[in-house]
Amino acid sequence: MSTVIEQPVEARLVAAAPRMPSIPATLRYDRQDPFAVRMTFPAPATLEGVEVCWTFARELLVSGLEEPVGRGDVRVRPYGYERLVMEFHAPEGTAVVHIRSAEVRGFLDRTTDLVPLGLEHLQVDLDHDLAELMRDAC
Repeated sequence: MSTVIEQPVEARLVAAAPRMPSIPATLRYDRQDPFAVRMTFPAPATLEGVEVCWTFARELLVSGLEEPVGRGDVRVRPYGYERLVMEFHAPEGTAVVHIRSAEVRGFLDRTTDLVPLGLEHLQVDLDHDLAELMRDAC
C-alpha cells in the first residue's frame, strides 16, 4: 500500500468580484508525517507566480467539516453541507477559498484507511527522528 495519498481538488477563490474563479489545488497526505496534510496551489494560481504549499493538521480538516476551527495561519469552517471554507493567512494577505466538502471527505476517508484517526503516533519513530536530528547537529 502506498504511503502517500494525493487528491486534486477544485478551489474557488472568494474575491470581491461576483464570479469566483476556479483554482486547481492538491491535497497530500504522507504516512511518514501522519499528523499533517499539505495543500498545494500551482504557480499560475498565486500572486507571486510560484507554487505555494500550506501544511496544517489533518485534524483541522476533520473538525472543520463540522465547525469553525483554527486560530493560526489556516482556518477552516463548513459553509452549508456542500462546501468548506479555508482561509490562508500570510503577511502578504489572506486568501479565502471554497472547496467541495465531498472532495475533502473522500480525501480524509482515504487518509483514515491508511492511518486511522487517533493512531497517528504509532507511525512516528521518535528514536529514528531523534537520531536524525542529532546526526544533522554534528
